[in-house]
Amino acid sequence: MTRVAGERRRRVTTRREFGEWFTDHMVMLTWTAETGWSGRPRVLPFGDLRLSPAMAGLHYGQVVFEGLKVHRRQDGVLGTFRPDAHARRFQQSARRLAMPELPEELFLDAVDAFVRRDGGALPADEEGLSLYLRPVLFASEASLALRPARAYTFLLMGFVTGGFFSDRPDPVSVLISREFSRAAPGGTGQAKCAGNYAGAFLAQQTAADAGCQQVVWLDAVEHRWVEEMGGMNLFFVRGTGPTATVATPPLTGTLLPGVTRDSLLTLAEERGYTVSEERISVDQWREESESGVITETFSCGTAALVTPVGQVRDGENDWLIGGGKQGPVTMELRAALTDLHQGRSPDTWGWVRRHPRPVELHHIENEG
Repeated sequence: MTRVAGERRRRVTTRREFGEWFTDHMVMLTWTAETGWSGRPRVLPFGDLRLSPAMAGLHYGQVVFEGLKVHRRQDGVLGTFRPDAHARRFQQSARRLAMPELPEELFLDAVDAFVRRDGGALPADEEGLSLYLRPVLFASEASLALRPARAYTFLLMGFVTGGFFSDRPDPVSVLISREFSRAAPGGTGQAKCAGNYAGAFLAQQTAADAGCQQVVWLDAVEHRWVEEMGGMNLFFVRGTGPTATVATPPLTGTLLPGVTRDSLLTLAEERGYTVSEERISVDQWREESESGVITETFSCGTAALVTPVGQVRDGENDWLIGGGKQGPVTMELRAALTDLHQGRSPDTWGWVRRHPRPVELHHIENEG
């Protein structure tokens, strides 16, 4: 390992920068209307792309992506969490933006090829780290015609990361957005497309200016119903102990169908909790939190895992949830998920795709 590579690797494993330092390689596929998908995924050195200034995705936003993680398990084997579910959501996003759907087999082949080549970048001695994979599909045709593009490029890249907020499950504070909406009925809310995130940045900046780590989105019609938090799904816990119930907003087409969300619904039910999909208004959230009916709220996602929500700000109304502290159900479900990731509990649902040990250690060389 070179001195520069060693320094960059140390910076990743100590500062936990999210999405700034990438591994040595990426995987590529292309599609054209004439030939379809270009065979099997190709592994290439991570590097800049040569693209036309008239690239359709740059102008018209035909860009979808995914985010999934590889974990080092107790036996040393690397495991990717639910890549098949991510492959299907990737197809759903592409379908909504009139883009070609990458077959699940090719998606999984790309994951396998990347982990086989760069999986060794994930340190074996730091349990809290994971290898975050970012598949992306964009319209690469050099044409400004107002129609779906006739050429697309698929890439898969990755970086080593710790926790999205921090390496500890500290409660976060959130700001309810009354000025902006994330998605409207009939829009692209259930697709993981680039425009959804660009449109959210201003509201996220507003939340940061208010001293909050994240924004909470409401429905775009009544501005009353809680939908999701930033790019994460939300859960509400009522009661305590074995009789506690776990609820999350339903998938209405305006919020992202999170793979972590789906996993937690299964894990909560498996542990004996009553689970439900339920519309919850802001007023109900505040009143039930203040009365002690809602005892915990947490967000979840691939990057954030399971994160407690301790404080909510809504204009002049502020309230704490569970005294602003971590809740036992939140922490139990977080532990259940991480135990699955790291092989401390049996994978009864077949969610983990195991990979052979990488033959060679590939250090992080490229600057994002």
